[in-house]
Order: sequence, then structure tokens, then C-alpha cells
Amino acid sequence: MKRTWLVALPLVIFVAVIVFLYQGLSADPRARDSQILNQPLPEFSLPDLMHEERQYTPADLQSEVTILNVWGVWCVTCAVELPYLTYLADNERVKFVGLYFDQDIDPDFGGKTITAVRKEVQTMLSQYGNPYAFNIYDVYRDMSLDLGVTGAPEHFVIDQHGVIRMHHIGDINERVWTTKVGPMYHQLVKENTP
Repeated sequence: MKRTWLVALPLVIFVAVIVFLYQGLSADPRARDSQILNQPLPEFSLPDLMHEERQYTPADLQSEVTILNVWGVWCVTCAVELPYLTYLADNERVKFVGLYFDQDIDPDFGGKTITAVRKEVQTMLSQYGNPYAFNIYDVYRDMSLDLGVTGAPEHFVIDQHGVIRMHHIGDINERVWTTKVGPMYHQLVKENTP
């Protein structure tokens, strides 16, 4: 009896590993439950990227449906999605607010000055398009951490009350807009229209 169990144990482990790996094949690696869904935006007071004397709080993201876009000039996918986001902002009147953080401002990554960061941002936005009503500068990435951001781009659809209604990891392209983010955005706008 003991010998049969010892022979069967590797087979049981092998089958368990195969089942685990097979489940991973059909899973979307960008889909994950977000702990912040249906929660108000975390408290913050952060400066405007271009005008540090201007401070933003969650109140600045209320009264109309907004998509908060986490991005940076170091993010290649962010550059790829900027023209489409700009199209949506210009043609469908989608309100985008940028949540910008820069790895290079951190001394561990290079130690750029804020002036150099602003110049890079202006260059990128003039080259690919600027969909943003404004850009919040997440200086120490505190807000990104509070939101559970794992990288860029990430998008948060925020209703008119400042509640996060959707979290999308990855870029917004025409397919993603049509099938996922756009329907939620338009539903919230419709709910907000008197």
C-alpha cells in the first residue's frame, strides 16, 4: 500500500501542475480584481506637472465623468496610445486627466530635473497629441501606489461623484474603447446628463 502511494505521488503532482498551467493559458494576464473599484479616489494633494503652484485634489475630478490615465514619457505604449486618446478627446469630448510619474526623477534611476521632465513631456505631447485636460504630477508615486498601479499605461474611469468605476490595465485602442472602456464611459455620462 505504501509503495503504491509513493509511485502515484509524482503522477498526482504532475497532473496538478498540468491543471494549474492549463488554467493560465486561458487567463487574461491584464485582468485582475481591483480593490479600489466602486471606491472614492484616494485622498491626495498633488501639483500640476507644468505649473507646480497649482494643486489638485479629488474634488478636481468630480462633477463630470473622467478617465484618469497613468502615463510617462518612458512608456512606449503610452506614446502609441496618445494619438487615439487625443482623437477621443477632440471628437467624442472624452475628458482625460493624466497622472504622470517619471522614473528618471528618482535618484536611483538618474536624477533628472523637473525642467528636463517638462521639456520631454512637451516634446512627446506635441509629437503624438495631447488629450489631457491637465496632468497631475505624482511626484513620489504615492497616488499610483494608493491606486494599486503596476505600470503604465493604466486607466481609471471615474464617475461624476469621484468614484472609481473601472480599472483598465494596458492601452486604450479602438477595440478596447469600443468593447470595454467606451461603453462604461458613455453609460456614466448618460447617467450624469440631466
